[in-house]
Amino acid sequence: MPDVSARPTTATGPTDPTRLAGYTTLRLGGAPARLVVAEQTDEIVQSVREAEALGQRIMVLAGGSNVVVADEGFPGTVVLVRSRGIRVLAETDDAVSIRVAAGEPWDDLVAATVEAGWSGVECLSGIPGSAGATPIQNVGAYGQEVAETVTGVEVYDRVAGEVLRMTAEECRFGYRSSVFRHSDRWTVLSVDFRLARSPLSAPVRYAELARALRVEVGDRVPLADARAAVRGLRGGKGMVLDPADPDTRSVGSFFTNPVLDASAYEALRERAADLGEPPSWPGPGGVVKVSAAWLIDKAGFAKGYRGAGGVAISSKHTLALTNADGGSTAALLALAREIRDGVHDRFGATLHPEPVLVNCAL
Repeated sequence: MPDVSARPTTATGPTDPTRLAGYTTLRLGGAPARLVVAEQTDEIVQSVREAEALGQRIMVLAGGSNVVVADEGFPGTVVLVRSRGIRVLAETDDAVSIRVAAGEPWDDLVAATVEAGWSGVECLSGIPGSAGATPIQNVGAYGQEVAETVTGVEVYDRVAGEVLRMTAEECRFGYRSSVFRHSDRWTVLSVDFRLARSPLSAPVRYAELARALRVEVGDRVPLADARAAVRGLRGGKGMVLDPADPDTRSVGSFFTNPVLDASAYEALRERAADLGEPPSWPGPGGVVKVSAAWLIDKAGFAKGYRGAGGVAISSKHTLALTNADGGSTAALLALAREIRDGVHDRFGATLHPEPVLVNCAL
């Protein structure tokens, strides 16, 4: 298994292959103590076991689209997951079950399912990163979540020292979370999905998407139309990777939408009375999910707001913090803290980061 074999590149040419900046969508992050590339499932397991035997800390990295890595890098082994493959496990007239290697690029997988006439993940088009990362944070967008289609996740369990397959129930999916979210116990090796065999999308749930498609919420549309509309919406927000667009040097949404109990939501409404009704969505048990983008904007942090040191809020989307002009992780986190504290001071709500913070903290 080679050390440091994949060569990262950016829009301006090759980058230092020893720095993790070249392997993340933010283009930030220092060097690890050791970097290995795993192109097969058994190599992933072997790499993790070898690092454990050496007593090293371990970071598993694939698409690098949901991580913020410290400028100081990572004091351990980074395993770059580059496994590939989509395999049909079972088919019926109505559904298909597939197994996807952890390193398979997510949007390539979505494109393949749309072309094959398999419905269920089309509204997750354009999301950067790998298939193996999607169950970790229960990736979701435009009314869909992977939890709706994931039936199992193959993992290497570092505690048990064995490879096993976890059911969807064992994954304990929640809003942008799972049992994997804040634990390094499990390394994802492959993911199983069950998709409907249909030329039409799942019912459109998201009002913005319905407007873009010129249909009503609840309608179904051709899969290719749904994918094109989602990619168009994401592209307009700088959330489809484009080397020529500095707004896409981000981790997508940096903060999750706050989920408040009834009393906290009423307190927020009172503090926001002069601004109108905060965009919100009711949840189970009386909780309310509030738009983080709205809170950020109304707290005085508009699109394009620049922090010190070459970082900024995207000019296209309030939730995205970008490495706009040769920034650093320290500068990005300083901007995130400024926004978090400003929102709390204005509305009493606390924003939490969506990406994984590696060797750094907010």
